[in-house]
Amino acid sequence: MIVKTIPIRTDHTQAELTTYFQDSSPELGAGRKRPAVLICPGGGYGFLSDREAEPVALRMCGMGFHACVLRYSIAPETFPSALWELAASVAWLREHAQEYHIDEERIVVCGFSAGAHLAGSIGVFWNRDFLAKLTGFSAQQMRPDRLILSYPVITSGKFAHMGSFENLLGKDCADEKLRGLVSLEKQVTKDMPKTFLWHTFADGAVPVENSLLLAGAMREAGVPFELHIFPDGGHGLSLADEQTDNGTGDQIRRECAVWPELAADWIRRD
Repeated sequence: MIVKTIPIRTDHTQAELTTYFQDSSPELGAGRKRPAVLICPGGGYGFLSDREAEPVALRMCGMGFHACVLRYSIAPETFPSALWELAASVAWLREHAQEYHIDEERIVVCGFSAGAHLAGSIGVFWNRDFLAKLTGFSAQQMRPDRLILSYPVITSGKFAHMGSFENLLGKDCADEKLRGLVSLEKQVTKDMPKTFLWHTFADGAVPVENSLLLAGAMREAGVPFELHIFPDGGHGLSLADEQTDNGTGDQIRRECAVWPELAADWIRRD
C-alpha cells in the first residue's frame, strides 16, 4: 500500500491529503485502474473525527478501491477555505491518476455529517465561476464523478444543524444570502454528480430531512441518486460496527453496517 501525506495549500491555509493507494502488482493485473474514494470526516466544521477517517479508508481499500483522507481546515477558518482544499484534492487525484492507476471516471468524494456537506458542496459548486476564480483550477479538474453522503448536513433552514453553519460561516452566519448559498438543496442543478445517500430516521443531531430535502432537489433536477434510510441509530455511526465504535457500543448498528457494501456495489455500477 502506498501511504503518503500530501500537503494541499491554498493562499492562506494548508490541509493534508493522506493516501491509501493499492500497489500495482503483476499478480493483480499490472496497471489495473481502481476507483478512488476521497474521504471527508465529519465534526461540525469544528473538529475532524478520527472514527470517520482512516477506518473508512481501510474498509474501502479492502473492497478493492484506492482511498484517501482529507484533513481540511475547520473553525476558525470559514467558507470557502475547506471547499478550496477539497477542489485542490480532487484536482490532485486527476493530475496523478496515471501514476497511481486511478480510474479517472470514478473519483468519488465521500463525506460524513459536516464532511458530507463539504462533499456535497464540491458536487454543486464544481462548475461555478466563483470556485474557478478562487482556485485557479478548471471545472473539469475539480469535478467529482460521484458522491457518497453519510448522514449529511445539507440545509441551513428549518432542519439545520446550526452548529455546523456557525463554524462554517463564522461571523457571517447571520448573512441570509450566504446561508442560502451553503444550503445545498437550493444549489442542485442537472450537473451535480450521481449520489449515494444514507441516513437514520432516528438521527437526533442532523435530522433525516437533510437527506430527504437533497434527494427531492436531485429528483427535480433529474440527477440519479440511491437513498437508504435505516430506522434506528443515532448520529455519527461511521462504519456502524466494532471498528468505529467509541467503546460504548452505541455506534454498533448491524442493520446500518451494510452501507459500505451497498456503496461499493453502487460505485462499480455504470
